[in-house]
Amino acid sequence: MTSTPRPRPEARRERASGEGAGGLSLTGVDLTTEVVRTERLVLRPFRPDDVDAVFRACQDPESRRWLLNLPEPYTRADAEEFVAVAAARGRAGGTALDTAVEADGGLVGACGVRHLDGGLLLGPDLGYWTAPWARGRGYAAEAARALADWAFRHGAERVHLFTDVANTASQSVAERAGFSREGVARRCLAYRDGRRADAVLFGRLREG
Repeated sequence: MTSTPRPRPEARRERASGEGAGGLSLTGVDLTTEVVRTERLVLRPFRPDDVDAVFRACQDPESRRWLLNLPEPYTRADAEEFVAVAAARGRAGGTALDTAVEADGGLVGACGVRHLDGGLLLGPDLGYWTAPWARGRGYAAEAARALADWAFRHGAERVHLFTDVANTASQSVAERAGFSREGVARRCLAYRDGRRADAVLFGRLREG
């Protein structure tokens, strides 16, 4: 059995602020409570009352086809762990802003931007999914654009995302969110059944 050394307090502050790590400048930003708003959406921390919606969304075959890390089967306990622990971990550690996407008072999906503390040549990476009852309304593109804009406001030079070459719906979302197709990374996606798939790399640059 091994143990992981606990980071010293000043190291935690450096990660949260982006100082000394090539990450975003997050001085004065409390990621644990940070909310991003658009014309139609509220991108907020997950709450316990989101568990039912997350559980329902993750039963959808189309969602399960593309979300690589979903347990099989996906149980209510998995939804509870995601809402209470997984979605909050990056916020607490200063490395990610994972958000519940809310429209008209209800959860319609999720969107997150990660690796805020630097370390990736391609910049922070972004991901999203939309609940089956909310598709076709442009929510994912609106949320993805908003989180990329948030990263740019805090110093990111670029934001990127990957999507399976067969997932044309996700590629359309990326393009509508202002991302450009930059190439194909071969066999970079690992699926639960052992398959590996090619992914399209999309990037968006800070303007000005």
